[in-house]
Amino acid sequence: MILFAETTFQLAYPWALALLALIPLLALLKSRSGNQGAVLFSSLHILNRLGPIARGRAGGFRLASLFLSLICLILALTRPQWINRTELVAESGIELILAIDVSRSMQVEDFRIEGSRANRLQAAKKVTRDFIRGRTTDRIGILAFAGRPYLASPLTLSKAWLEGEQGLGRVQIGMVEDGTAIGSALAAAAKRLDKRPSKSKVIVLLTDGVNNAGKLSPLEAAKLAHTLGIRVYTIAVGTYGDYVVQTPAGPQRLTQEFDEETLKEIARIADGEYFRAQDTSGLEKIFGLIDEMEKTETKRQTRIEASELFQWFAIAGLCFCLLTLVGDDTFWRRFP
Repeated sequence: MILFAETTFQLAYPWALALLALIPLLALLKSRSGNQGAVLFSSLHILNRLGPIARGRAGGFRLASLFLSLICLILALTRPQWINRTELVAESGIELILAIDVSRSMQVEDFRIEGSRANRLQAAKKVTRDFIRGRTTDRIGILAFAGRPYLASPLTLSKAWLEGEQGLGRVQIGMVEDGTAIGSALAAAAKRLDKRPSKSKVIVLLTDGVNNAGKLSPLEAAKLAHTLGIRVYTIAVGTYGDYVVQTPAGPQRLTQEFDEETLKEIARIADGEYFRAQDTSGLEKIFGLIDEMEKTETKRQTRIEASELFQWFAIAGLCFCLLTLVGDDTFWRRFP
């Protein structure tokens, strides 16, 4: 899995750029020095008859070619490079399914998010989203359940997929017929994890009700998960009381019930833990504890590849140097 990749430009020996300061110094020395006369004259008035002094054929091109040669060779000495840096992260080997209750009772607004009232499902989605973001190298799937289970997202490493409309965005109240099929949800999640090539398999089941649907009992499903080597954490969310929830038939009064003993037994059978959350901060702490208990082991490897560019500057410098040498003996040559 590639976590980070970037391409940057750098100079391996940037101190070599200081040599560029020699170029204006050479230009200054060149302007102060002249060529020694090839012919001696006893009187300068004879030279006046020769007319104005003709400029060389090359003019300033010869000098420019020489300086370009020096600049290119100095840049070659700095050893310019394109650096490709890639950070590779090995998968942790943990695969986890979040089984979230979407029955009508999850509409009860006995939670708060940033000071505002929120229903149980909104709080659960907010906390699970934060949990997902922290598990960067785990494969995670999302299973919603009410009267029957529904796979909202298969196991994936893509956190953007899980957090988006394809994942948590699909987890809505009313997406399947009402009820609370805890046993069926556990069995469906265990089936998804069965035969997966991972060293650790986990189900986190979050519900606010009592099993009242499905053909498989929660304890039988827990035994199945245990047999398959899957650990189960159970979370009961919400508070006791009488509430009113919206149904297709209109408002309906609800008396909150929890089957804590069954949830505790599920966790015991499947080598997990049972938790109870009555507010958002409590739910966050529970997911924090699960995060600590299911530690991931990651192996990070940084690979750096350098593409050398110095040879192009060296070739250009040699070409300008060759141009200067050849030109001095051919087309740039001056005669008195």
